[in-house]
Parts: sequence; structure tokens; C-alpha cells
Amino acid sequence: MSDNLFDIRAGICSFKNPIALAPMGGITDSNFANEKANDAGLVILGGYNLDSATEKAAADMVARGREEFVSEKPFELIENEIKAVNSGPVIGINVRSSTIEPLIEAARLVNDAGAILELDAHCRQKEMTDIGAGQALLGNLPKLRDWISRIKETGVILSVKVRANVVDDIELVQQIEEAGADILHLDAMQEGAGADLNLIKNVRDSTRMFLICNNSVTDFETAKDMFTRGADMISVARGLLQNPKLISQLVTNMSMLQEDMGWYNAPKHVCRGEGDLRGLTFCCLPVKQCPVHGKIERLGLTAQEFADLKMEFAKGTMLEYGDSTCFGSLVWCCKISKPCFLRDGVLETLGLSDAEYMRLKKELADYIIENAKKPINGSKN
Repeated sequence: MSDNLFDIRAGICSFKNPIALAPMGGITDSNFANEKANDAGLVILGGYNLDSATEKAAADMVARGREEFVSEKPFELIENEIKAVNSGPVIGINVRSSTIEPLIEAARLVNDAGAILELDAHCRQKEMTDIGAGQALLGNLPKLRDWISRIKETGVILSVKVRANVVDDIELVQQIEEAGADILHLDAMQEGAGADLNLIKNVRDSTRMFLICNNSVTDFETAKDMFTRGADMISVARGLLQNPKLISQLVTNMSMLQEDMGWYNAPKHVCRGEGDLRGLTFCCLPVKQCPVHGKIERLGLTAQEFADLKMEFAKGTMLEYGDSTCFGSLVWCCKISKPCFLRDGVLETLGLSDAEYMRLKKELADYIIENAKKPINGSKN
């Protein structure tokens, strides 16, 4: 398989595939990453505690039986851990602090090493939240925004890891993006079992940030569920403890999907109520009542403007053809996974593979969102 099979980027970082190792306190160090996640596109080590308050909190957590990283020299530890990871994956460093200064120091160190910094706004252990670290940041958005802005002044690629369904998720996501973060690492936790897939779709429709999704990823199907709702990357945590080969298996399966389909995280169809805004690329001409109209309105477009936008993109591409299809052009045709003898007959006549067709559909999806009158989160990235 080609090393350039996936074209996945966040800032200046390029990932070889969309599978990540998620941070687990006291577990995900360089040894763990090298043994179980060498195939991953991204490995996030940590969380590491940067100041005396978070170090004490971690020590107290260890005393009651939790696994945590405790070190008197956290910056030296981080520097050594980055150097110890095998080449291949991009490296991320998840960190906690009760004050901003250590985070800025860590950002400079991580940036110089060519890695990603991840701010932990996720840990819900009382020892951490009592000192204003971890999930406590979700309840203080002005503070979180200020920290993100000041960390970004170092030039580091910044991820922010958050837990879903704690505060207003859409407001949280938009505040994080406006503050300047590059990556949102979303633990799509909900009451009961499994990830909140509807929330992932709603978050995708609210931000242009690179989106990593996490929670209960145990196999290819659960990963695909997140990808089809808008995840750019998924991260694996506890599932890897049960199945040490999980990341390798996911990389293999996702690579096969990308080779066959050409768009590894292609969205669901909008008409089913499950597709995010990218799914507009698969929508037919908006001539009847359908959820497509709600999506179009989200982008500030009329039905005619939407139709004109799609045809404008199609002009001069293979999507312009297809007189024998329902609406006279491949631009209105559905996802390749949905059987359609009319579409497939045109593709065969044109000599256009499934993957080539889907790559054009992905370009169309980007074109629609980028040329909307009401861009996502009020800005065009």
C-alpha cells in the first residue's frame, strides 16, 4: 500500500493514516506506543503533569489506586519520551497544569521537537478538577480561551481534548476554534454505552478544526460509525488494552477502504438524517421536501444557489457527465456504496473508478462548504 494513500493534515503535520493512540494516564508512554501503536498515524503520550499542583493531584490519585505519570522533572521526561518514540507516527504530548506558564514552556519544548501539544481539558478526577485543571476548564471558557490563545503564540500545533455532554458542546467547540486551536480531540461520551454519534455529526457541522473522535472504539465498525459522522481521525484507548493488535487491524482495514472507495470518512446521506454538511455532495436536485433544505439553509444558500454551486464545480470535470442519470449529471448522484445501475453505467462508460468518483465528490463537498454564504463558525479556513 502507498505511503501517500491518505492525504490527512493538521497545520503543518501530515499523518500517514487516520488512526491515533489516545492518552491514558500512567499507561501511554513511549514503550507502550512502540509496542502497540507503531502503525498509528498519531500517538499521544501522557497525560503529563507540569506543575506542583497537578503533580500532587496525580500522586494522590496513584495513592488511591489509579495509574498516573508522576515525575519531579516533567519537562525532561517529556523531552526524553519524544526522542524514544519510533519513527513513523506523529507524536502528541497531552499535558495538564493548574497555571498557564508551564503550558507555555511545554509548548515551546514540544514545538521545537516537531510534535503536537494537547491541552487536557478532559480529566474528570476530583483531584484535578479541584485545582482547576482537566475538565474544570470546560466550566471556565474565558480561562480556556485565554490559555489556548497564549499557547498558540508559541507557534505549536495545538490539540484540545474535551469530554462531551458536560457543557454546551457546540458553544464549547466554537470558542475553542475562535481561540486558535488546530485540533479538537472529542471524547464523545454519553450516558449508557457507545459514543454519541449524533453529537459528532453536530460538532462536524459547527467547526472546520481537524476532528479526532474517541470513545468505545473497539473494532472497524465502531470506527467507521465515527468517520461517517465527520471524524477526520479516531483515537483508540481502552480497546487497545483488550486487543493489543487493534490499531494495526484498524490501519489495515481503513487502508483497504481508502484504496477501494477513495474517501475514507465519506459522510452518510443527508436524506437519512445522519449525514453532516459534507453529505450535500451526494444530494440530488433539491426539488422536493427533504432534510437537504435544512443543511442548505445552514450555509446561507437558497435551493437555486445550491444547485448553481454544484453545477459550477462540475463544469469541466467528469461529474458534468451523466445524461442517463436521474438528474442528468453525476454531480447529483449518491455515494458509491449505495447501489445504482444508472450511475454505475455512466462510470463504466467514462472509465471512472469508484475511488476516482468519490475523490471528486470529496472535492465537491469541500467546494460547497468553502463557498457558502454563511460559513461554519463564521469564518472560512
